[in-house]
Amino acid sequence: MSALAPIPSGSGPSTSADRKAAGSARATTGTVVALSRRPQPRFNLKRIGLGLAQSVLPPLVVLALLVGLWQVLCSAPDASLPSPATVWEQSRDLIVSPFFDNGSQDIGLGWRVLVSLQRVAYGFGLAAIAGILVGAVIGQSVWAMRGLDPIFQVLRTVPPLAWLPLSLAAFQQANPSAIFVIFITSIWPVIINTAVGVRNIPADYRNVAEVLRLNQIEFFFKIMLPAASPYIFTGLRIGVGLSWLAIVAAEMLTGGVGIGFFIWDAWNSSRLPDIIVALVYIGVVGFILDKLVAFAARIITRGAATN
Repeated sequence: MSALAPIPSGSGPSTSADRKAAGSARATTGTVVALSRRPQPRFNLKRIGLGLAQSVLPPLVVLALLVGLWQVLCSAPDASLPSPATVWEQSRDLIVSPFFDNGSQDIGLGWRVLVSLQRVAYGFGLAAIAGILVGAVIGQSVWAMRGLDPIFQVLRTVPPLAWLPLSLAAFQQANPSAIFVIFITSIWPVIINTAVGVRNIPADYRNVAEVLRLNQIEFFFKIMLPAASPYIFTGLRIGVGLSWLAIVAAEMLTGGVGIGFFIWDAWNSSRLPDIIVALVYIGVVGFILDKLVAFAARIITRGAATN
């Protein structure tokens, strides 16, 4: 009689069938096998750094090339425009100290920009509210859209300064006249884009509003505004850019302490480096305004208005 070799009590199944049976037995008993997994980093620093490099480095390289070309073209003694080195030398206080205040008109460009932004806030704020309301009403009617759209297309092409004599005649003061110029210049893209957005609301949304028996106010806030918000914010982005253009042009003629009057005063005093610095301020502030409206659109529309 041959002796059988003993099987150690701690060994596992020796065949594939035995291993499957053992796995089924563990599954039926509710045993959970934990798999070790490497913890994922919460922030991918490499990806963030790569994204910043891709978005920041190209503009910096192009800017450096443009400044270098500017320096080469305007470094001659008979150049009609100042070079970057001359701008830095003659307007350093405006660059490094934008908020100095020596009284009267001797203030930094930072304060002048804030004064202009205050006027833009009034004019563009009124244009945004009125434009959204009027555009929503027009978008509800096909006949109103067909009748008023050509008129709006004509009025929106009128330059900002063309409205200034009428506003001065009506208000008799510089500050409200400038605010009116901002309002009348920036309201048209808001109206047109809002009306188009309301016209493009899907019919299913309107059917849901009828089923829920929403009144006009509830329909406006719960259906119309969320559905048309990408179009609305497109109009707002165009409008805020036009507002910033309009205030600079209006302040050149109405005076005051805004950035537009500073440019006109610097021209009369032949301070070309100061004008160049002011232009940089205007461009940077306009860029920031556009990005702020785009950021608000991305938050409110949950990424639907990303262009």
